[in-house]
Amino acid sequence: MLHHIVLLEPASAQGLDQIKAAMPILAAVCDAVPGAAGFNHGPNRDFEGKSARFTYGFTVTFADRAAHLAYEGHPDHIRAGAMLVAASAGGHDGIFVADLVI
Repeated sequence: MLHHIVLLEPASAQGLDQIKAAMPILAAVCDAVPGAAGFNHGPNRDFEGKSARFTYGFTVTFADRAAHLAYEGHPDHIRAGAMLVAASAGGHDGIFVADLVI
């Protein structure tokens, strides 16, 4: 299984609104992709003081790499991803992604 973790640094308050607008799109992609489950999103509280600039994020669990690839290639994921890049500080630099094998 893979646990996909995405942390975002909004470029502005409007950027945060755009990031939040992308969340239902990504949730729908997860509903459509077999092997994707557990889409969750929300504010990062950074209790350990190590990721303060990334104020919002989401996670998804995939049954395997094939499910992850199906998610990556889904047209609505690509559209939502472009929204996230446009809304994040520095574009791609404002997005942290980790894929943990669990």
